[in-house]
Amino acid sequence: MNKSEAIKRVKALQEELNEHAHRYYVLNDPIISDVEYDKLFRELQALEKEFPDLVDNNSPTKRVGGIVLDTFSTLKHRLPMLSLANALNLEELSDFYQRLRKASGKADIELVGEPKLDGLGVELIYEKGVFIAGSTRGDGYVGENISENLRTIGQIPMKLRGNNFPELLEVRGEVIISKVGFEKLNRQREKAGEKLFANPRNAAAGSLRQLDSTVTARRPLEIFLYSPGVIEGYDYTSQWELLEQFKDWGFPINPYNKILKNEQEALSYFKNMEEVREDLPYDIDGVVIKVNDLQLQEELGMRTRTPRWAIAGKFKARQEITKIESIVAQVGRTGVLTPVANLTPVQLGACLYRALLCIIRTKLTVKIFGLEIGLLLNALVM
Repeated sequence: MNKSEAIKRVKALQEELNEHAHRYYVLNDPIISDVEYDKLFRELQALEKEFPDLVDNNSPTKRVGGIVLDTFSTLKHRLPMLSLANALNLEELSDFYQRLRKASGKADIELVGEPKLDGLGVELIYEKGVFIAGSTRGDGYVGENISENLRTIGQIPMKLRGNNFPELLEVRGEVIISKVGFEKLNRQREKAGEKLFANPRNAAAGSLRQLDSTVTARRPLEIFLYSPGVIEGYDYTSQWELLEQFKDWGFPINPYNKILKNEQEALSYFKNMEEVREDLPYDIDGVVIKVNDLQLQEELGMRTRTPRWAIAGKFKARQEITKIESIVAQVGRTGVLTPVANLTPVQLGACLYRALLCIIRTKLTVKIFGLEIGLLLNALVM
């Protein structure tokens, strides 16, 4: 194969593999077998090896990682990735809606409800439809450049689908690990004699901050996109319109997003999502409620660090009941004896709390054989 033929074949293979990756990772609707995909992938690898000047940073072959960094550089967010104010119950969520009504002068305000995923926030940057960089949220103003690690996530398109993409697109989302993926990952680490992750969020965050991108590539990371940063060359009028456009560009959008036409629908959405949270394939700790209309968002404006047009409705913390199985004396470095309680393991979401040394730093007394004994309980999250 000469150079001209190789250029055409490499381009064709990249496009075909990207299409199959989108169908597999985003649509969950593959049309070829893994064996067929691997055959195409290896053909591309062979051509890139033979013609190294044709290697593209966004090639499907880069999904497996391979870059090892000494440290992460930083990326400044053009538009700050700020936090949201919290509503801890239905009353506070209702108060938020009433503030919107008062500020806007409208009787009913259309909102968008989205699950509040428990992962790590990131920003992806595209120029003319091509992925160029990505970063963590960081302090909201500056994040870590984790571009090489983000390339390994199959759901993230390296080139946007279609041809109506903007000159510059910054899109934000949450990287997560599903409950099934988390359990599988911890089983692998246990077999390898490695320390187990405490929960899916820690696993996702730790995976994205690996200096060796091949390690990240082996982790079961997923992503959902939900909000814009700076967008140049594309006009939109609502949050829902933008979410639909994200989907057309090839991004995974959460299927539990919903338009909420009034206060009652917003409150019902909060209650319903709290009821089904344990049945979801990933952890959520609440919902995010946003004003749908972009112009109204701009009119409502910002506080110092939070927008007035959005709020995070936080669910009640998960609770489980366990029991003390035994109490043993632990000898400290100074020779002091401390009673330690061994507790029955309980399942709390995706995390197994193995109560070997569960020490709560509060005054806790229990009565044993008629004597009140102060205990230190230390929860070792595995």
